[in-house]
Amino acid sequence: MMVDLDPSGQVTQKEPDRQKRQFLNYAFYKLSPEFRRLHAELRAEIRAEFQEAVEKWLEAPPEAGRILRTYSLVGTRSEVDFMLWRIAFDVRDFNDAQALLNQTRLMGYLTQPYNFISMQKRSQYVNRVEGSGHGLELLPGQGTYLFVYPFVKTRAWYDLSPHARQGMMDEHIYASNPFKGIRLNTSYSYGIDDQEFVVAFDSDYPQEFVDLVARLRHTEASMFTLTDTPMFTCIKKDVEGLLQDLG
Repeated sequence: MMVDLDPSGQVTQKEPDRQKRQFLNYAFYKLSPEFRRLHAELRAEIRAEFQEAVEKWLEAPPEAGRILRTYSLVGTRSEVDFMLWRIAFDVRDFNDAQALLNQTRLMGYLTQPYNFISMQKRSQYVNRVEGSGHGLELLPGQGTYLFVYPFVKTRAWYDLSPHARQGMMDEHIYASNPFKGIRLNTSYSYGIDDQEFVVAFDSDYPQEFVDLVARLRHTEASMFTLTDTPMFTCIKKDVEGLLQDLG
């Protein structure tokens, strides 16, 4: 059965699941215009210092499972300029990452308008769908674009029976099925951040993503969406490339 008849564990008293999982950090940064008034040679020096600090975070034992994907949002959002997508098995690794950046001169010119934390786990709705992006391990950043947003369901959603929710999610999955050029990664933020989920759609085809979202607006499950903004269109670039976009 795909349906978990007691997803809350209140009836069956399920034991806590303490298996190792991937944690995700979507860290968005905005550059102050003052930086662009510095001399060109100094800007280049500061960018290089920052790049070294970003990449130094990856110098960890393989068992730490650290993964980094980097994106520019110059031209796609007004309040953010770039995003660092970090993945690790320990939340404290995100603390280490930001501590490294805080020691650089560029952080004196950066603010962080958004910072989302979430965790990867298997979905109760699609745990038999291969390649659904809901598995226990995440392979991120395969496409040119990443479309990211925090997501919250209404409390009425949790009052529905498991079978009712499953039926709506079956419709949701069926409506999404033709869009093969998009990989969905859903992660969970219950108790560790303000939103309930962070969803990230990985694709080379922004036009296909627009059509997918439009189609999903017509599904019954969409009636139980409380918030799904802000939405971020992120363009995959290496660290040097996104820093060059800053000026």
